[in-house]
Amino acid sequence: MRFRSNPSSIRGSIAPVVTPFTSDGDMDHDSLRALVRWQLASGSHGISLGGSTGEPSAQTVAERIAAMRVVAEEVADRVPFLPGTGSAKLDETLEMTEAAISLGADAALVITPYYSRPTQEGLYQWYSAVARTFPDMPIVLYNVPIRTAVDVAPETVARLRRDHDNIVGVKETTKDFEHFSRVFQLCGRDTLMWSGIELLCLPLLALGGIGFVSAVANLAPSAVAKMYDHWVAGDTDKALDIHYGLHPLVDLMFVETNPAPIKSVLHRAGLISSDYVRPPLVTPTPPGLKRIDAYLLEGSSMLEHPLAALADSLRPA
Repeated sequence: MRFRSNPSSIRGSIAPVVTPFTSDGDMDHDSLRALVRWQLASGSHGISLGGSTGEPSAQTVAERIAAMRVVAEEVADRVPFLPGTGSAKLDETLEMTEAAISLGADAALVITPYYSRPTQEGLYQWYSAVARTFPDMPIVLYNVPIRTAVDVAPETVARLRRDHDNIVGVKETTKDFEHFSRVFQLCGRDTLMWSGIELLCLPLLALGGIGFVSAVANLAPSAVAKMYDHWVAGDTDKALDIHYGLHPLVDLMFVETNPAPIKSVLHRAGLISSDYVRPPLVTPTPPGLKRIDAYLLEGSSMLEHPLAALADSLRPA
């Protein structure tokens, strides 16, 4: 919780790690610990868990809290920890947010309630309930309409920011780049914003964003972190080189439903014990694997050990 009093310090590449499972579908905390260690060694500026890439809707509340505990122990206050604590149910969201607070998380990433398709007033009431319950915890809205079928309007973000001091910002996972700008225009440039869309991570920094929670950091943590570092240092060309170099790895992640392609690569590189994804997701199909490997080779310049070694093993003799 070292960064909780200053949520603007949760900046740069906040890696949203996958949730590893055993081949039987159980939680694999050993692999999760190893992933976090690899992310930190690779230079990621922070760690997130329990966003869309972490398969939260396929886990029980107890499983999600146990995974948060593992990550909190590994992070040990060295970098910011931003866990996802949202659910489709308010009581579960409150329970997981309370757990995140007790485990020392620096802020809570709260997804819009999915499936129910609430109105903007419903979203306002939902987030207000979370903010009022935990007034000392920074709350980050998680807007991801492709997953939830509802978009948090800029006007709603502004209303929440006005009424709750601890609603500090938003993770925007929308491809409507104008939306980003309108949030800043209505809410003020002191609003903290992270991109959850891989190819909008770098452009968001130009608008005033402070970082990204980008799933491609699961594959190229060092490159994603360096892209931010180069931008901050004023090395725009180097940041752009990485931005364009990451394109094949971004395409890889969406060959089939994320995070199945990511887990396939991490498993084959020896970073997690299994590529298991919980139903209704499935591991990549044979045609999907061929495309995944082609993208991995194309984006190999962005990779580091052990993924770079995996890519090398795929090269034609």
